[in-house]
Amino acid sequence: MRPRIIMEEQNKNHINKTPSKMARLAWPKAKYGLVIAILIIIFGNIVYYKDFFLSFL
Repeated sequence: MRPRIIMEEQNKNHINKTPSKMARLAWPKAKYGLVIAILIIIFGNIVYYKDFFLSFL
């Protein structure tokens, strides 16, 4: 019964740890990814609907 308690304590300590191979990577902040995604969507819509936007000029 004792080894099970030790294993549970070890699992609790490693729940939110970053894996060692991933820890060496530089992860961008999520807000930058959101901004990039919005810019890609806006740019894609401008390219797709360029005739619609040029009709106003």
